[in-house]
Amino acid sequence: MKVMVLGATGLTGHLAVEKQLAKPEVSAVVVPLRRPLTLDHPKLVQHVIDFDDMDAYAGIFAVDALVCCIGTTISKAGSKEAFRKVDYGYALAAARLAKMAGARAMILMSAVGASASSRVFYNRVKGELENAVKALNFRYLSIYHPGLLLGDRQEQRTAESIGMAVLPVVNHGLIGPLRKYRAIEAARVAQAMANEVALLDENDSADAIVEYREYPHIQSLAGNS
Repeated sequence: MKVMVLGATGLTGHLAVEKQLAKPEVSAVVVPLRRPLTLDHPKLVQHVIDFDDMDAYAGIFAVDALVCCIGTTISKAGSKEAFRKVDYGYALAAARLAKMAGARAMILMSAVGASASSRVFYNRVKGELENAVKALNFRYLSIYHPGLLLGDRQEQRTAESIGMAVLPVVNHGLIGPLRKYRAIEAARVAQAMANEVALLDENDSADAIVEYREYPHIQSLAGNS
């Protein structure tokens, strides 16, 4: 199958590209981006695009599944409006184009606590995006709610640095209903996504399916890989 990964220059997105490329079920990994990746692979198809004019590149969205890992921070974007443009606007535009082009499945990386009614701006935007994507009625939609994402980033983020230091203690204390808030390695999230894409043919239901993936489900999907 043909899979698109949106947000390929980010921590989880870059790992998602690598994990998808390793799957024999995946014939091509299509990546829209602002600048090319240094990664070279016979199944990798890169398209440098203008994200503010995605409609002009509608043809590249003809894929079987869209894996959306795009995301930024308010500090990096520069304002709440700029953050929303990326995390909501770009993600939803890509989802619409993929659905119009025939994609039957989407995997959306959201965040734990996402809710359109949240008082927290970040969580509210994520929740609004979830609602908008659900309204597109993909045959299969899987929404990931990871906690703090851990891994080697190009930019330094204080929260992630602290998370790495206290991960063993904090995660051990988050049990029961709090388990979903555990920090998780981005590589585990990317692996879970790749494994889920590989199983899409087994989940080919006539009815639309919406799944939510929190910490326990993500770890289970990632398996021992």
